[in-house]
Amino acid sequence: MFAYLDGTIAEKGQNELVLDVMGVGYLLNCSMNTLQNMPPAGEQMKVYTYLNVREDAVDLFGFYCKEEKRMFLQLTAVSGIGPKTALAILGCMPLRDLQLAIMTGDVTALSRAPGIGKKTAQRIALELKEHVSPEDMAASGITVTVDTSVPEDGVAEAIMALQALGYSASESARAVSSVKGQSSKADELIRLALKNMAGM
Repeated sequence: MFAYLDGTIAEKGQNELVLDVMGVGYLLNCSMNTLQNMPPAGEQMKVYTYLNVREDAVDLFGFYCKEEKRMFLQLTAVSGIGPKTALAILGCMPLRDLQLAIMTGDVTALSRAPGIGKKTAQRIALELKEHVSPEDMAASGITVTVDTSVPEDGVAEAIMALQALGYSASESARAVSSVKGQSSKADELIRLALKNMAGM
């Protein structure tokens, strides 16, 4: 019903804000990331919105960008994930890290969100992996390129090896992505990635 609202931020709470649009105050449920990206009270802001209508309640959700709203809708399409849980997931890490965690199946990172156990995190990664595209990543500031000279299984093996060493999925994916054009062998990719992360 509402694509976005453009108005003045009247109040900011822990998980919500009030947006004054021509004298009408709209209460928006927001993630911590959205609230952190909002200007102070009294300033103007365009907020992308989603209206959730249930039998017992009508809730309006607000997002600082279209990409966060898209991720929210994808999360709520996963079985067992409601709007409030989706907001909690969005608020537990930056959007780009969440997208990387889904793409790389980083269950540990996804489990950091309140109320998300290992099985639910696995379901999120499984159901949404195909929906996080390079275009989504680029919109969040991550460049994803496909280098056909490097077998994808070598890249995946290198990422998994770095995770086994204790690095997060997002750290591992970034590190391997930055060096994957330099070799076609997993062990060499691991060595180069570790060297980069060590600042050598």
